Amino acid sequence: MEENNDMRKIKGQQIVQACKIMKREKGGYVVPSQSGHGTYLVHYKNHKPICECPDFEKRSAFGVVCKHCWAVELTIKKEIYADGSTTMTKTMKVTYPQDWKNYDLANTNQKDLFQKLLFDLCKTIPELPQKTTGRPSLSISDMVFTSALKVYTNFSLRRFMCDVREAHEKEYINQVPHFTMPSYYMRKPEMTSILQDLIMMSALPLKSVETSFSIDASGISPSKFSRWFDKKYNVIKDRKIWYKLHVVNGNATHIISSCEVTTQHVHDTIMFEELTKETHENFDMKELCADRGYLSQPNLEHLNRLGVASYIPFKSNTIADNEKKSEIWRNAYNYFVFNQSAFLQKYHKRSNSETVFHMVKSKFGDSVRSKTDIACINEILLKVLCHNICVLISEMFELGIQPEFFMQSIPTERGDFLQK
Repeated sequence: MEENNDMRKIKGQQIVQACKIMKREKGGYVVPSQSGHGTYLVHYKNHKPICECPDFEKRSAFGVVCKHCWAVELTIKKEIYADGSTTMTKTMKVTYPQDWKNYDLANTNQKDLFQKLLFDLCKTIPELPQKTTGRPSLSISDMVFTSALKVYTNFSLRRFMCDVREAHEKEYINQVPHFTMPSYYMRKPEMTSILQDLIMMSALPLKSVETSFSIDASGISPSKFSRWFDKKYNVIKDRKIWYKLHVVNGNATHIISSCEVTTQHVHDTIMFEELTKETHENFDMKELCADRGYLSQPNLEHLNRLGVASYIPFKSNTIADNEKKSEIWRNAYNYFVFNQSAFLQKYHKRSNSETVFHMVKSKFGDSVRSKTDIACINEILLKVLCHNICVLISEMFELGIQPEFFMQSIPTERGDFLQK
């Protein structure tokens, strides 16, 4: 019973943080539904909250208070004295203010700083061996720079050539390529490993900041369709294919520390060990949050070997006294059951993964324009690289960090330049 109340109290806190509870209407408080559909009325009878939601009707007789009642209780704190007098103290909603000054500086200077950071990253790329016959190949660092700039601008191959010529004038690239060349180089398999190395390198400047991480996956669709045969209706239909972007992200800054792009049929948990191991090698990884899709005994044992605290919820049909499970699995299950409140407070950080995917898709598009599988994978990796650079630019102003590969000056709020 106490466990159920703790879980509902956490959900009540989430309602208070996300929604506004209206003052007295119809003799009570109007609480928005956590799902976003409708509201519930909470009123008091003999100093006890009563809600009209189905959860309260089913479980109130067993002493379980619904999340809507908890939301009201957390909004108003009542103290009833012996003489019958009542003192009611309204709690303040906790907000996280935006550092608008540095936010504005980071975004108004983002495009210039993006090209400088991207240029310094591309300087670390070793050049591919030149062909012995035929036309000389273009510089691979120039093509990575140009391809990333194309994804950053969200322009077509033809329309972003103005930005390419501008980058050439600033000496970020050695020559202006034909507008079709970025598309050609994005189809090269060698680009995939190069981009993954750059993503890892772009996350390292925040190594001292990030210790808590989350893992998740999201789909990104190309403009391609696959054919499949519907046996039930004996007709041929079209079905759009898509790719999965698997990421491990920091919960403090939303930087992506490791990632992998797979086809739609690869399950999330298959990439778990590889991605967490890579992040652990480069960061002081102390805890990891993940949804139920990543729950398995091998995954829990893997995190235990790394010395990482896991916050992965168990499923409702989990058998507690399963003799086939290891001691590590049992300990994780017992902590989840008997420390529900503390677990949910940590597990709530997993929502940062949703924020990361929103940041990537809203800025750089939720689909890819490339046609081949390799080009689509590289285009998705370029989105991740652009996201990391934008995160670095924000943290340069908000935290005052300077990436090691960044050798040029950045503007400060005083209008002058801060030298490394």
